[in-house]
Amino acid sequence: MDPNLLQWKSQGQSFFSRLRTWFNLLDPSLLLSSDAEILKAHALLGSTEQLNEKDGAAVTLSLSSFHPDSGAALPLVFRPPAFLPMSGPLVVASLLPHSGVKPTLLWQFLLQSYNAGFSHVNRNSSAEQEKRTSLKQLLLIAGTVSYTASAGALPQIFINRLRIKSFALQTFCRSILPIPLSAALAFLNVLTVRNEETETGIQVFDCNGNLVGVSKAAGEKAVWETALSRAVLFGTTAAVPNLLVLFLQRTRFFQRNSLLVAPCRHISVALALGLMIPVSFSLFSPAGTIKRGSVETELPAGAPGETLYYHRGL
Repeated sequence: MDPNLLQWKSQGQSFFSRLRTWFNLLDPSLLLSSDAEILKAHALLGSTEQLNEKDGAAVTLSLSSFHPDSGAALPLVFRPPAFLPMSGPLVVASLLPHSGVKPTLLWQFLLQSYNAGFSHVNRNSSAEQEKRTSLKQLLLIAGTVSYTASAGALPQIFINRLRIKSFALQTFCRSILPIPLSAALAFLNVLTVRNEETETGIQVFDCNGNLVGVSKAAGEKAVWETALSRAVLFGTTAAVPNLLVLFLQRTRFFQRNSLLVAPCRHISVALALGLMIPVSFSLFSPAGTIKRGSVETELPAGAPGETLYYHRGL
């Protein structure tokens, strides 16, 4: 088992311990570290020497920037510390009340493209035979991005094509409908981009970190947990600013000062996304668990313990 997973296995099995760890791992200053520094930090984490408080920075750098399956540093823009700086402007722009379909499609395309890339890079690739992305996987990613971007623009398409003039219907399309739609599309994005893990399976380990075999059931559980966490992230991020703006627009102050609504929307989106990223990442441990009775019977039965571990991915 990779040292990163061993670290999560030993210290990340409770929600609040994971949340505390993720607040440290999402520090954007970690993006300034070079690949050589990341590899050195990971080697230190995997050494037999006892780690002390001074090695905390190396542990943080390894957990935030090293992929447990590929054995290499993650691409800069798809590391967890880059998620907020990269996706933040895209989420803010995609939730704006656009006047036309084209800008809505553009921002949805950029957002869904980044989400698909992040899910693909941070997937579990332990059972893959080739290190390169297959043509099938590329086509699946392209189809996912195209479909989710088009679906994300549906509220604006409804308003324009159906020529909706009613204030109540426009409010529903722009403030209420995007909430379940954002959650559903985020769930679908992860589910389809990482579909290969459910077909080929992922590696599972015993309580001592020894490889037991490859399990499709574990792969399915890993993908569904990650998809659910992403749905919570984007669904909540869409709900907070939209519902807040609906409430503020009913107050006399904002009715007199309507220009303040837009800044409040932008700030609330950024705050909601920034707070929900560590929460959603902490919902399930990166070192996921599955009961031995839930995996395939073909796996060896001699491994100790009733619980098996796997890399869930992000």
